[in-house]
Amino acid sequence: MSRGLRIRFATLGASLGLAAACARSLGVGTGWSGEGDRMESGDQDAAGSGASGGSEGGQTLVVGDGSLVVGSGQQTAPSGPVTDFPDPVLDGTAPSNSPMLFGPATQGATSGGPCLVEPEGDALYPQNWLRPRFRWVAAGGANLFELRIHAANQTSDLVVYTTNTSWTMPSATWDSLRYHSYGQGMTVGVRSGTWSGNALQGEAMGTQTPIGVAPVQATGTIVYWTTNDAITGGSVLKGFSPGDESVETVLTPMQFSQEQGANSQCIGCHTSTPDGEFAAFTTTTVPNDLTHWEGAIARVDPDAGVVGGQASFVTDAGSEALARWNVGGMTFSPAHWQTGDRHAIVSFDNGNSTSDIELSVIDFEALDPTTAAGTIARTGDSQLAGAPNWSHDGNTIAYVSTNRVCTGRLGNCDPGVYDAPADDGSRAAIYTVAYDGGAGGMASPLPGASDPSMQTYYPAFSPDDQWIAFNGIANDLNLYDQPAAELFVIPAAGGTAQRLTANDPPACSGLRSPGLDNVWPKWGPTALQANGNTYYWLIFGSKRMDMTTQQLYMTSIVRASDGSIETHGAVYLWNQPATEHNHTPAWDTFKVPPTPPPR
Repeated sequence: MSRGLRIRFATLGASLGLAAACARSLGVGTGWSGEGDRMESGDQDAAGSGASGGSEGGQTLVVGDGSLVVGSGQQTAPSGPVTDFPDPVLDGTAPSNSPMLFGPATQGATSGGPCLVEPEGDALYPQNWLRPRFRWVAAGGANLFELRIHAANQTSDLVVYTTNTSWTMPSATWDSLRYHSYGQGMTVGVRSGTWSGNALQGEAMGTQTPIGVAPVQATGTIVYWTTNDAITGGSVLKGFSPGDESVETVLTPMQFSQEQGANSQCIGCHTSTPDGEFAAFTTTTVPNDLTHWEGAIARVDPDAGVVGGQASFVTDAGSEALARWNVGGMTFSPAHWQTGDRHAIVSFDNGNSTSDIELSVIDFEALDPTTAAGTIARTGDSQLAGAPNWSHDGNTIAYVSTNRVCTGRLGNCDPGVYDAPADDGSRAAIYTVAYDGGAGGMASPLPGASDPSMQTYYPAFSPDDQWIAFNGIANDLNLYDQPAAELFVIPAAGGTAQRLTANDPPACSGLRSPGLDNVWPKWGPTALQANGNTYYWLIFGSKRMDMTTQQLYMTSIVRASDGSIETHGAVYLWNQPATEHNHTPAWDTFKVPPTPPPR
């Protein structure tokens, strides 16, 4: 980690095991860390050695030379006056007299202007995030636009005049905003008019919405599955760190096959081992057969060896237990990831049929094949078990109790058919069961996420084990590739589920949820505290961009000291290839290759 500014972690708490049964198949279609650095855990800078704070375990983030310490207690940006934005910005072919044409900030019709679709309403950015891109849809033939960002502690607004329908904030401007105005009240607005000659007609206000920069950063690395890579046309894992302006290939089926002789045809849903060295995933090894999925583990850290290589701690017995038919995605807990205790939880087909799907614990270091895998008891639940997620403290497994599991993933399908019927009698509810050394025990429905009037699935523990994010849909709808899917969060002990604001694009876009395939919520690996609040970051997939292509979005949840939570709008990740189908993101501690620096 030698190029650009470096983000150092004084302490990084438990990493999040991100795994569940695959939600997609090949049938879908054939700054700071952005300057080439990768984030790593356990790397302490002396500048932050005296700070404290963060979530359980006390994470402290130190940026650069230590002049900005985030997550160490009370964080307050300069109250003002701050003079970062004295002059308007002219972009595209906007005329030099654009400020005069538009006039005062309140001039024009109060409605009928552009619809801001990126970022979405009330979005909150981590301090080290990808610099913001603003994108809007013009109305009424407008061809000249004003973008205005107001921050409470800035003496002047940031004002941009442009003939384009998008504008990406320059790095220097983003640095000013995130260093000086984090935690401040902030709004963004757009207005437009039709420019002809030296006159502006039809001036009208468009979207006006709050946005913000949090007093904390985002940690970890995001790795996702694309099913139609632009170079190979196939299935690969790609990844990036917060702030990166492009993505990098992390693992391909060819790399895995070359190193392990696996003849892999496809890499499916995945997660990181708690040390970040390896990706665990599902894979097909039979050509043109998407009904046979096995579990696998392969190195992704290029500094630790050849990418695609096997972990030295995996025994023959452990490998055999892993490579059973119809294994769902794996989930790990850092509480059970050290020498002598390297385990994973999976959902697998115990009898090679869709009527016997159980939870299983895999011992990667087992010497005896008869003890390498064991069934986790779920007393009181006779349904199938899928999409497990293991708590960071290692005590609890959340999973989906359902009557529909197909080829290792949630949902119903006929052999070789992945287009689900509209009404298949599907039922699903989130349950929890104790790990208890792999023995399991009494399984219980999670109150608030097990209502018999709806289906709940894809549970994910927050990094401090206080919350569970999940998907919800109506009964009878197939869980696989479901447009009606929506995102929720609930206390890990149960309670009242809260629907996330990020489900909903701006009303002016004409898009409505349910119907956008908002799916697979996964938490960032660290919960950070500042000003009495706890900040959580989540990533998810949605088809809202064009209603066909799955893409990745980020959102946030903020818990106040009184226990109440607020949720925010979605931020599109514009560094991902927009023409590729990007699925099942895992936000974890992957040690992945650095992305190229911004041009």
